[in-house]
Amino acid sequence: MRKSWLLCVLMGTLAWGQAAPAGAPPQPPQAPMAGAKTAAPDTAASVPDDAAVITINGVCTAQPKTTGAKTAAGKAGSAGEKSTAAKTATDDCKTVITKAQFERIANAIAPNTTPQQKKQLAGVLPRLMAMSTEAKKQGLDKTPQFDETVKFVKMQVLTNQLQRKIQEQAANISDAEMEQYYKENPQAFEQYNVDRIFVPRTKQVQAEANEGEDEEKMTDEQKKAKEDAEKQKTEAAEQSMTKLADDLRTRAAAGEDMAKLQKEAFDAAGMKIESPTVNLPNIRRTGLPAGHTAVFDLKPGEVSQVISDTGGHYIYKMNSKTEIPFEQAKNEIHSKMQNERMREKMEQLNSSFKVDTNEAYFGPGGVGPMPPPRMPRPRPGMPPAGPSGQPNGTAPAPQKN
Repeated sequence: MRKSWLLCVLMGTLAWGQAAPAGAPPQPPQAPMAGAKTAAPDTAASVPDDAAVITINGVCTAQPKTTGAKTAAGKAGSAGEKSTAAKTATDDCKTVITKAQFERIANAIAPNTTPQQKKQLAGVLPRLMAMSTEAKKQGLDKTPQFDETVKFVKMQVLTNQLQRKIQEQAANISDAEMEQYYKENPQAFEQYNVDRIFVPRTKQVQAEANEGEDEEKMTDEQKKAKEDAEKQKTEAAEQSMTKLADDLRTRAAAGEDMAKLQKEAFDAAGMKIESPTVNLPNIRRTGLPAGHTAVFDLKPGEVSQVISDTGGHYIYKMNSKTEIPFEQAKNEIHSKMQNERMREKMEQLNSSFKVDTNEAYFGPGGVGPMPPPRMPRPRPGMPPAGPSGQPNGTAPAPQKN
């Protein structure tokens, strides 16, 4: 196929190609829902390379005009003969795309395209070819706007190609390099089993039903007095919960059941949770807030001091520490090293030039900061630190009966 319409495909599907980065990890297959139809088997591999996979009737490349004088017989042809010839030419006008040609287009836009993405491209391609062919007939490829757009899109395509090449080069990591990374970063592959008690900073307060009506009748002095009383009440409640946290820590260190102590903390805070979760079975050093990392220095069986932050008070008990084997960590190490190498290369490229802009044209502040380069999607990695999938370092949401 001609390169002219290949460029049109790249232009029209550039965003589609960027939405599916080559470095994105494959998603795990989803189990089919009950009653759902089973997907048809992929038979694309059995189709020969020279077999037609798309036929577009009514779209064809322009044929070169023949030179030379027309014969007298041609000039004398009847109008009916001309009409028949034109009809035949129209009927024969079609573009055939073979499997090999189609796959070259698909791989140029985004390597390792899925069958679904190929279907999407097959739905877009005929429309692009038909409209671009018509645009050429109207001379739209001869305009200054076309030339400038092609320049810009070429820069986009080349940038995408460069990022793809950097990604491929960064992925070329040997087992020896990964093993060295594993040995130099032992703490990154430690895994801990800990119990955690969370003590809310204050108690939940039930608002009285007639509170709004009372405030309307209060004088300013009465409102201020009420605010002061509520502030003192809140401070007293916070002090009470702080004291409770210290008491629970002492009892935890003495060997009392952590789940039982957690329930006491929730009950004292007015949070009705019958079976709170305290165990974090496979937590990594990156799984807790920075102020909590001293927990990882505990020995098995030891209980931490009370760690307080804006969320509340935390008490940890170390149960065990294990190391993730190298073979199990290889995929994670490869992803980390690839991302680090890509980030380093992109930062090097971005720092290789400097931009000055005309504020009189763009306005104060210039054009703003350059957006960061698009990086591959991270692989699924660290387990969540919080119980029951809660965000790291946050407390379990209260559940009311």
